[in-house]
Amino acid sequence: MQIAGIFLLPNGTFFVELAILLIILFVTTKFILPPLNKAMEERQDDIRSSLEAAESARADAAAADDERRGILEASRIESREIVATAQAESDAARADAQARGQAEAEQIIDAARVEVDAARRAAIDEAVPQLGTIVMGVVERVIGRQVDMTAHQDLIDAAVHNLKNAEATA
Repeated sequence: MQIAGIFLLPNGTFFVELAILLIILFVTTKFILPPLNKAMEERQDDIRSSLEAAESARADAAAADDERRGILEASRIESREIVATAQAESDAARADAQARGQAEAEQIIDAARVEVDAARRAAIDEAVPQLGTIVMGVVERVIGRQVDMTAHQDLIDAAVHNLKNAEATA
């Protein structure tokens, strides 16, 4: 058995490989790992800031949504008030127009009554002078003989006077 063939015994290659491994570990820990760690920390910071920005944006969106809902509700209330005010104004205008129409109708009716009364008086005033003649003509036809109008003038005057008094009281 040779000693060089024993696996567990170190030889010169082992020490060279060990030295190369240690150099690689030193170079890796000194020059490669620090930039990698720095890049990883920067990436973590970026992710952390992105998460914080997303959370802040979510909070801002929620606040904006609440504000939008508040404004929408205020707009609804204001629109209801505007509609109620418009309805009240419309009702008031309608009532005012109705009152004015009623007043105008009453004025027209009163004016028409005055005109009718004036026309009736004018007709009576126009008919009164002829009334005696008309009545005498009717009496002559009913009786069948001629009646003297001058003899019954006091009766005709009394009937005309009574007609005028009846019209004045009406």
